Amino acid sequence: MTIKTVSTTPYSDQKPGTSGLRKKVPVFQQTNYAENFIQSIFDSLEGFAGETLVIGGDGRYYNREVIQLAIKMAAANGFGRVLVGRGGILSTPAASNVIRKYKAFGGIVLSASHNPGGPTEDFGIKYNIGNGGPAPEKITDAIFARTKSIDSYKIVDVADVNLDLEGTHEIEGMTITVIDPVSDYAELMEQLFDFAAIRALLSGGFRIVFDAMSAVTGPYAKEILENRLGATKGSVLNFMPLPDFGGHHPDPNLVHARALYETMMADDAPDFGAASDGDGDRNLIIGKGIFVTPSDSLALLAANAHLAPGYAKGLAGIARSMPTSGAADRVAEKLGIGIYETPTGWKFFGNLLDAGLATICGEESAGTGSNHVREKDGLWAVLLWLNILAVRKESVLDIVKQHWATYGRNYYSRHDYEEVDTEAANGLMANLRDQLATLPGKTFGALTVATADDFAYNDPVDQSVSKNQGIRILFEGGSRVVFRLSGTGTSGATLRVYIERFEPDAARHDIDTQEALADLIAVADTIAGIRSRTGRDAPTVIT
Repeated sequence: MTIKTVSTTPYSDQKPGTSGLRKKVPVFQQTNYAENFIQSIFDSLEGFAGETLVIGGDGRYYNREVIQLAIKMAAANGFGRVLVGRGGILSTPAASNVIRKYKAFGGIVLSASHNPGGPTEDFGIKYNIGNGGPAPEKITDAIFARTKSIDSYKIVDVADVNLDLEGTHEIEGMTITVIDPVSDYAELMEQLFDFAAIRALLSGGFRIVFDAMSAVTGPYAKEILENRLGATKGSVLNFMPLPDFGGHHPDPNLVHARALYETMMADDAPDFGAASDGDGDRNLIIGKGIFVTPSDSLALLAANAHLAPGYAKGLAGIARSMPTSGAADRVAEKLGIGIYETPTGWKFFGNLLDAGLATICGEESAGTGSNHVREKDGLWAVLLWLNILAVRKESVLDIVKQHWATYGRNYYSRHDYEEVDTEAANGLMANLRDQLATLPGKTFGALTVATADDFAYNDPVDQSVSKNQGIRILFEGGSRVVFRLSGTGTSGATLRVYIERFEPDAARHDIDTQEALADLIAVADTIAGIRSRTGRDAPTVIT
C-alpha cells in the first residue's frame, strides 16, 4: 500500500450551499471533481491526525463510489479511524448521532437530501463538525477558498473496502469499522421517548402508515416502528433504500407524497400518517383528515414536548428559521422561554443548541429536531408525535384544533418556482432590494406595508453576522411575505415565496389556506413581478 499524491486542477463551481456541495451526478463524475472537494475539506481542517472520521450517506446513486474515495483519502491524510455505515448507509441524523456518541472529529455525509437520485440526478457532499452539525460558514468558506487553488490530493492505492459486512479493516495504519447504521440511533430514540406508551397505543388498534419513499429512513422506520414498537407489519411503505429512490422524488410534501395524503383523507384512513425524505432529516405529518404544516408541527411539538421523557423538564428555548411561521413564537411566549429567528440552514441552530439556549428547532421546509443531535431529524419528529398521541389519547385533528384555539392560527403557505433562469431570479431579488426603502407605508388594497428589510442574523453566541438572508415584507396586522432563493437545488435557481397571515379568531380557522392568503399572494406578485420576470404563471410546488 502506498500513499499517492495526485496532481489536479481547480474547478470554479465548488461553493457549498446551505448544506454542502450539491450538483448533478455527471458533474461529480468529472475527473478529480469529488477528490478535489474532499481534499479541500481536509486541507481546511487542523488537528485531526489519528482522530475518528464518520462517513455515510443516503444510498443514492454514486454513494458507494465516493465513500470508497473518502475512506482512502482519509487514510492518506492521517485520520486514525473511520466509522462507516453498513452498505454505505447512514441517515443524516444518524450520522450526527454517531459523530457525537463516538466523539469523532467530524464526518462526511453524502446526500442531496430531498432531491432526486439516479445517474443523471443529484448528489452531494457535506462536512459535519465534531458537535455532529453541519460545518459553520467559516469552515465552508475556507473549503471553497481551497477548492479555487487546490493543485493535488492524497489517496491510498488500495482495493475497495467491503461495505456490506460489519467488521474491521485496516489500511495505511487507519482502522475502518463498518457499523450497523440503525442500532445506535434506535437506542437514542428509546432514551427520549416512552416506547411502552407508544407500544400500548399501537396495540390498541391505533393505525399508522409511514412512507419511507424508497430512501434512507426505511431501515430505521422498519426497525423502530414495526420491530420495536409493534406497528402492524406493512405499516412502513417503500422501506428499501434505492439508488434512484424508485424513480420518485423523495421530498415529503403534498406533491411528491400525494398517495399518502389521499390515503389519509379517505373515510377509512389510518389514524396517523408520516413520511421522510432522501436522507431522513425531513418529515411530513398527516392526521386522519388533516395535513399538519411543518410550521404548525414545530409549534405543536414544542407545546407538548414535556409529555415525552426526554423533554419532561421543559425546553430551554425554541429556534426557527426566518421563513418559518410565527406559530412557535406564541408557544415560546406562553412558556416564558427564548425564541430565536435564524437564517435558513440547520448549521445556524448549532451554536444555540451547544450553548443550551434552544432545545427544539424547526424549519418550514419540513425539518424539525432537538438537542439530541445537531441535524434535523424526520423520524424523531414522528416518534415525538406518537408519544404525544399516546399520552393525550386524542386525534391529530383534535390536538391541532385545540392548539389553534389556544394560540391562534397562522395561515401559511410556501410557493416554489423551481429551475428558474438564474439571471432572472437574481434580477427579481435585486429589484426587491431596490424597493425596500420605499415600500413602508404603501398600500395594496386592504394591506399596508409596515416594514421591509433584507434579513440579517446576529448570532447571539459567537456574534457572527449573516446578511442577505431573504427579503421580508411585513404588513400591518401581522401578515407577511418573504422571498428568498434556495441553496438546495442543483439546476437553475429555486425562488421560494412564503406567505403568512395570523388569524386569532377561532371562528375563522377553517378557511382554505390558499383562499385565506389570496390577497397576499396577489400582492407578492405585484411587488416582485414574479410572472413578468420569471415567465411563470404558477408555482411548481405549493406547500
